[in-house]
Amino acid sequence: MAQTDENHREDVAGRANVEDTPELLAYYDELDGHHTGALWTVANKIEPWEPKSTSVPVLWRYADLREKVLRSVDLVTPEKAGRRVIYFNNPGRTDVSAAVGWIYAGLQVMHPGEKATAHRHSASAIRFIMEGSGAYTVVDGHKMTLGQNDFVLTPNGTWHEHAVEENGTPCIWQDGLDIPFVNAMEANFFEVHPDLSEPVAFAVDDMTKTWGNAGLTPGGGAWDKGYSPMFKYEWDRTYEALNAYASVSDPSPFDGTLMEYVNPTTNGPVMKTLGASMQRLAPSERTKAHRHTGSYLYQVAKGSGHSVINGQRFDWTERDIFCVPSWAWHEHANASASDDAVLFCLNDLPVIRALGLYREEALGENGGHQPT
Repeated sequence: MAQTDENHREDVAGRANVEDTPELLAYYDELDGHHTGALWTVANKIEPWEPKSTSVPVLWRYADLREKVLRSVDLVTPEKAGRRVIYFNNPGRTDVSAAVGWIYAGLQVMHPGEKATAHRHSASAIRFIMEGSGAYTVVDGHKMTLGQNDFVLTPNGTWHEHAVEENGTPCIWQDGLDIPFVNAMEANFFEVHPDLSEPVAFAVDDMTKTWGNAGLTPGGGAWDKGYSPMFKYEWDRTYEALNAYASVSDPSPFDGTLMEYVNPTTNGPVMKTLGASMQRLAPSERTKAHRHTGSYLYQVAKGSGHSVINGQRFDWTERDIFCVPSWAWHEHANASASDDAVLFCLNDLPVIRALGLYREEALGENGGHQPT
C-alpha cells in the first residue's frame, strides 16, 4: 500500500502508486466480470494509515428540537408509528441512519396514558430520561419508574415496553441503540410481543433495589446473562458517587472526573456492545485535547460549556446532545466559575476493547489545546 507523501501519491479512488494503462483498465474490467478486483486499486481506502471516520461532529440543540419532538404527538400515535421518535441523522452516516459511527439515537416522546407495544430485538438499547414525570419501562416483567437523568437498559433479546402513567406529564428521553452495528453484522431480528404487552411480574424497581446497593451483592444472588441486572441507574446515586470520587481524587487532564456505568456482577460494561459513562467538569475546568478510537455520543446532564472537536467549537447547555467521531481530537470546558457541569456519554467501547482495537493519543507531548 502506497503512503501519501511527496514520493507516493494516491488518487481520489484510494489507489496505490500504479498508473492506469489501457491494458490495466481492460484487466480490471475482466476481474470485475468475475466479481473480483485488484487490491492495489482500493488498498489505501480499505486500509488507511489511521482511522478516517465518515461521521462528522454534530451538536443537536434541545431548544431547537423540543417543539418539533412534541409536535409529533399531534401527527402520529405510538400504535401507528411503533415508536414516536425523532432520530439523529449524522450527515456522514445517513446511509445507516446513525448519530455517530455505528450508534443510532433519537428523542422519543410519550404523553400521559400512552403505552407503546411490547417488543424485543437483537439490538441493545438504552434510555436517558430528559424531562417529564410518570414514565416507566417494563423489561422482562421488571417495571422501572423513570426520573430525569436516570439511565435505563433494555438489553438485546428482552421483552420491553414504555409508557406514561395517566397522572404523569409529557415525557421525552434519548433512545440509544446499536442498530447500525447489528445490521452491519446482518444479525438483527425484531419481534412484537404476542400479547402486545409485557405483564409486570416483580415488585416495582426490584432490580435497582436488589443490585444497586453500594457494592453489596444479594446473598445467593446469581446472574449469568451477558448484560447488567441493573436495568436502571438512578441519577441521584450516580451524581452522589461522581461527587464523592471527585472529592478524593485528581481529575484526569483529558476527561475531568469520569466514572463508567458497570455490570455489578462483573464490573464490566453494562452490555456487550454499548457502554456508558458520566463525567464531571469542575467549575471553570477545561480539559486538554486527546483522541481515541470508538464513537461517542454525549448528552449534557447538568450545566453548560463548550467542546472543541477537530478544531470546531460547539457551545452546549443542559439537554443538548453532541457527538465525537472515532479518532477525533476533542476537549471540553465548563462555562461556569461556580457550578459543575456533567456529561453523560453513550459509546461503543465494549466492542472496541473486546476486539483489542482501543488506542488513545494526547495532543502534543503532555496534551494541549486545539486552535479554533
